[in-house]
Amino acid sequence: MPFDLQTELNERAQQGLLRQRQILQSGQGRYITLNDRRYLNFSSNDYLGLAAQPFLIKAWQEGLDRWGVGSGASPLVTGYTEAHAMLEQTLAEWLQVESVLLFSTGFGANQAVIKALLQKEHIQYQDRLNHASLQEAGAQSPAKMLRFRHNDMAHLASLLQPRSGLIMSEGVFSMDGDQAPCQQLAELAAQSGNWLMLDDAHGIGVLGEQGRGTLAQQGVAPDSVHIRMATFGKALGVAGAFVGGSRQFTDYLVNFARDYVYSTHMPPAQAHAISAAVAWVKHADDERAHLQALIRQFKAGIAELGLVAGESSTAIQPLIIGDADKAVAVANKLRERGLWVTAIRPPTVPKGTARLRITLTAAHQPSDVCLLLNELKECVTDA
Repeated sequence: MPFDLQTELNERAQQGLLRQRQILQSGQGRYITLNDRRYLNFSSNDYLGLAAQPFLIKAWQEGLDRWGVGSGASPLVTGYTEAHAMLEQTLAEWLQVESVLLFSTGFGANQAVIKALLQKEHIQYQDRLNHASLQEAGAQSPAKMLRFRHNDMAHLASLLQPRSGLIMSEGVFSMDGDQAPCQQLAELAAQSGNWLMLDDAHGIGVLGEQGRGTLAQQGVAPDSVHIRMATFGKALGVAGAFVGGSRQFTDYLVNFARDYVYSTHMPPAQAHAISAAVAWVKHADDERAHLQALIRQFKAGIAELGLVAGESSTAIQPLIIGDADKAVAVANKLRERGLWVTAIRPPTVPKGTARLRITLTAAHQPSDVCLLLNELKECVTDA
């Protein structure tokens, strides 16, 4: 046989790193149901609890009535509708960028930018903890890739060559929950004449004025970042992604980004629902404040327990276990007690940093956090 798949699977299983899917019997929310059992959910990126909101369901249904189920073609054929154009305009105005393009996934959006923009003569500068979509596309790109130590601006500055390419970072890092120093990134980009790209999938909706994301929270001028990407499947509760920048840049992607040119476009009903989500998120100050209170409560409780947590002040709260088998054991013990928390293991995170990736949402209550802390105290000790 040309491919020895079973050997590879067996090796991963022996290392305690085999991935398996779980069948969800409910929608997203404070509680989820799997195998006919209800769990308190601490593994969702639905940070504002929007995914099952009736107004958003209704908006998607309105979109279905108006536009049907699918877009029918790529955006350059007949797949670009008024619903898409309206969402692009809404996003551009909200995020204070000149132009926006829609994509079906954040992974695809990041790949599209890197593959279309970077050529052999360029250099890409990537944070070592960037999302897999950025690192994979970067590895496949003809451009040289230099990786700087996580959030280490001195190291980045030592690598930068004038007008050579693209600096890439996440706004909120997906596994650690900490934030990039966006002002320093922007200053280094400006000083060196390089472009800066920010993936703000985990910041948009929950951080900054009107939920505009990491840049808004840190007071960084929107036009100091050349390329912005974020997704709609987290705080906005739907699915899909966008890339924003200058009109010239999005025109370039329309012509040269093969992922955009040759993919069937996002369903217009979905775009209609995302527009409704954006309108709500702009005014969700109470939900964002509630979430921040839960985060403070959790961090104070973890510190009191003496457990090793990350430096995150966002909804992503990593509890570092270290050993992959122990991380899985703790997650399983929590499930036995009715709490769904996901163990994250290598290769998703570096070896020796297996963790529980705990995510808090605006749908949670203070009593939920108290319960989680109490159960963590016992499960981590017993594992």
